[in-house]
Amino acid sequence: MSKIDEITMESWILSSYPEWGTWLNEEIDEETVEPGTVAMWWLGCTGLWVKTEGNTNISIDLWAGNGKRTKKVKNMAAGHQMANMCGGRKLQPNLRASPMVINPFAVTNVDAVLATHYHADHMDPNYAAAVLKNVDKDVPFVGPRKSVELWTRWGVPAGRCVTVKPGDSLKVGDLEITAVDSFDRTCLVTTEGVQDIRGICPDDMDEKAVNYLIKTPGGNIYHSGDSHYSIYFAKHGKDYDIDVAFGSYGENPVGVMDKMTSIDILRMAEALRCKVVIPIHYDVWTNFMADPREIAALYEMRRHRLNYGFKPFLWEVGGKFVYPNDKDKREYHHPRGFDDCFEDEPNAPFRSIL
Repeated sequence: MSKIDEITMESWILSSYPEWGTWLNEEIDEETVEPGTVAMWWLGCTGLWVKTEGNTNISIDLWAGNGKRTKKVKNMAAGHQMANMCGGRKLQPNLRASPMVINPFAVTNVDAVLATHYHADHMDPNYAAAVLKNVDKDVPFVGPRKSVELWTRWGVPAGRCVTVKPGDSLKVGDLEITAVDSFDRTCLVTTEGVQDIRGICPDDMDEKAVNYLIKTPGGNIYHSGDSHYSIYFAKHGKDYDIDVAFGSYGENPVGVMDKMTSIDILRMAEALRCKVVIPIHYDVWTNFMADPREIAALYEMRRHRLNYGFKPFLWEVGGKFVYPNDKDKREYHHPRGFDDCFEDEPNAPFRSIL
């Protein structure tokens, strides 16, 4: 049988997806974290992997899904948070723009699965299933009440779930996780199906979403989930010593507010008193994509006059950031390779063609 005859759509998908195969899984497993440092990898969207010197591994908002895949459906589902927010009905054209850089079914070592909230691009049933089937320890699933309810509906045992609200802390290996207030106002207009919430003051943010402060031997990480900008970031900056802060950045379409803008990212970093601020989330949705160099440009315009004590770092999906080793870097580039050039004699006719 010819190769053409053997090829099917299924064989193509299995040979091509996830795009990075198990490369990043292997990189994380092989990484030895030096004492006094902490290693992080960007998994796309707000997904983050954290590894400590004690080989404690946690994931935050790891999501292995996609966005719109057909134009046949013309309208958003009634009650969708974006429909509630703006009164629009046309289907949101949010296609996934970034590659899937980690294979959830190749994860064999993780010590806690964290979710900041229960929206579809921050939790994943495939990853939950993979952890339950492939990780040989009782990994806790940590999140606010709505996230825990979703996990249990998927089949995660209730005994494996840890419900947190702002102020709650738990130890996992050599790190400490503290849930703090979320400012994800999109969560506040997220309803269970069609509900009329006009004129009703929401009081359930703590059940829907949290931010996290993660204390590690190498530094403290602040993950803001899908928080919008809030002046209460300043309170968190006074209450906690924050080294690296992550903020959801994006270009909001006219009529909606779902991501922090470039100036919001800088204001968040200033309020949190962090050392490094890293924008995330702008990579994934085609209709919210933004240029992080806008953050860098505004930073240069403002940093001297406002005496900024932090630096922005512009990352790439799948990239590694080690704190404090990389604290003065401003942009990421994936490893370029060929560092072993000319260790063997080139196989070329003449040196003059090189």
